[in-house]
Amino acid sequence: MELAEIRNELDKIASRIEDFRGSLDLDWKRERVKELEQMMTSPDFWDDQNNAQKVINESNYLKDYITSFEEIEERHEDMEVSYELVKEENDEELYDDLNTEMESFIKDINAFELQLLLSEPYDANNAILELHPGAGGTESQDWASMLLRMYQRWAENQGFKVETLDYLPGEEAGVKSVTLLIKGHNAYGYLKAEKGVHRLVRISPFDSSGRRHTSFVSCDVTPEMTDDVDIDIKTEDLKIDTYRASGAGGQHVNTTDSAVRITHLPTNTIVTCQNERSQIKNREAAMKMLKSKLYQLEIEKQQQELAEIRGEQKEIGWGSQIRSYVFHPYSMVKDHRTNMEVGNTQSVMDGELEPFIDAYLRLQLN
Repeated sequence: MELAEIRNELDKIASRIEDFRGSLDLDWKRERVKELEQMMTSPDFWDDQNNAQKVINESNYLKDYITSFEEIEERHEDMEVSYELVKEENDEELYDDLNTEMESFIKDINAFELQLLLSEPYDANNAILELHPGAGGTESQDWASMLLRMYQRWAENQGFKVETLDYLPGEEAGVKSVTLLIKGHNAYGYLKAEKGVHRLVRISPFDSSGRRHTSFVSCDVTPEMTDDVDIDIKTEDLKIDTYRASGAGGQHVNTTDSAVRITHLPTNTIVTCQNERSQIKNREAAMKMLKSKLYQLEIEKQQQELAEIRGEQKEIGWGSQIRSYVFHPYSMVKDHRTNMEVGNTQSVMDGELEPFIDAYLRLQLN
């Protein structure tokens, strides 16, 4: 980046910082943090643990925004000083450092701006992510296991926690289905970009003739619903089954019927959970998953009604893949909604999903 380009970028960043300041309402956030910290000093604060956790979460969330913005301001000031030094000294080493810092700073500002885009209901919630292979047996089940690893690596890179709520291994390789609970601020807001069908094209390791195969896996993402969300679920609409849990490689194998499957009869929505050894805990987790799915169904119904009003035609099914991962005859991952392309397939499979998530969220603003 030439020095004149750096000057231009610094001016653009200054303008963006002013925009952030106007939208963040920092004075209110600082006052709210003081209120929440005052609540935490109350002797009976932990009497209601659920409410106490909400207060702590809100405080941490607000502090994170304030701290992140203050760090951006400070870095911008430091870079202005560095720019003036480079301009005066004409030092090659200082210039290289400034260039490197500028690239990193732009990336961090974009990430901060992305957080500001996540303002929809439940964007801040944990995410429940399910993977279901399409037709193709071992081939598609192996693809599901590759996507499972990709999302686990992405979550790890974000500092999120991952719990496996349900896991059904494939007979030869891969997984028949898996459900993850991904815990972290804005987990659902980011991962809603991944909902849809993911298509893989590669030379199959399971084909002795070395032929090219195409595999499909459906990814479903819903926000984890908290206990205070009111979704009407009638007891008579539920069919609850219990069975013996079994995990990958024989893990979590129980001698009692602790795993729970709940079917919501009116919508034929099915959820399963076998993560906990206790049937009661699995049932509680399954009910949360059911709430999340029913919420998602309602959102999709509203979106479909809006699409019909606008005259939009949206395909539903295996033909409507959101993203293609091509390993052969060339290397490329392409998102069909945003046209975002990445040539380094290995980096994507290692969890670098930010370009796709960023492009999807920004598309929603248009």
